[in-house]
Amino acid sequence: MAEAGPGERIEDKSLGELVAQASSGISKLIRAEISLAKTELRVDVRKALAGGALFFVALAVFAPVIIFIGLALAYGLMDLFGMWPWAAFLSVAIIYVVVAVLLGVVGVLVVKRIQGAERTRRTLQDLPEAFRREDKPALDPTD
Repeated sequence: MAEAGPGERIEDKSLGELVAQASSGISKLIRAEISLAKTELRVDVRKALAGGALFFVALAVFAPVIIFIGLALAYGLMDLFGMWPWAAFLSVAIIYVVVAVLLGVVGVLVVKRIQGAERTRRTLQDLPEAFRREDKPALDPTD
């Protein structure tokens, strides 16, 4: 690589060496950004898979229980309030629909909070500034 060492001046480097040095730096930066993005996405995917697996296990365990709770609630409404059977079961069904809608809204809010590669996005936003220069040309044509 054509980096200026101690006692060397960058002005003594040839144009080819300077271009090689700059392209090497850009390559390293891009590789680092890609590596960061991969790492962040791996972490997010692992969290999502673990959460999804636990959710489905809990659902499989809880599904029969919710059926028995609904039956008990409907029969309890019939005994306590003297409701007709159809009205008691309809009331339980309406309660189930309200709970399902509330859980769906909470689920959507949780999914919207997923950040996904936040640090990568932040550093990529800073990347164009790293390549901006002042209004001075790299090579003065009058030299």
